[in-house]
Amino acid sequence: MPHRLLAANKLAEFLGAIAHPRRIQIIEELWSGEKDVGSLKETLGVSHSNVSQHLAVLRAYRVVTERREGRYVVYRLCHAKVAKWLLDGMRFLRETTEENEEVKNALENARLDWTPTKGRRKRKRSSRTTE
Repeated sequence: MPHRLLAANKLAEFLGAIAHPRRIQIIEELWSGEKDVGSLKETLGVSHSNVSQHLAVLRAYRVVTERREGRYVVYRLCHAKVAKWLLDGMRFLRETTEENEEVKNALENARLDWTPTKGRRKRKRSSRTTE
């Protein structure tokens, strides 16, 4: 069954590439549409070089692709299903975690923020939850 091991290794390699909080944020931010490094930098609150480094990893694993728009480079997801899959993971975490309500609310609020506007439900608020 070497094909199973090869498949498992490739999947583990892919999961390792996206298994960083900033990369997950970038994937989810790009789900709503194309963005340049500057807008991702502002949204994430990190340096231009930090965003670029994470995008390089995501490009290497064909999670994102780029195109030139004048002097800007614009990024988009190659497959939007990756973002949906990660949001499903947040739902799973919220339902199975033994964490406190603040963590559960953060998971749900992030999931709702990143869900495309069609079918978006109202965000749950907690007096302790901050953006």
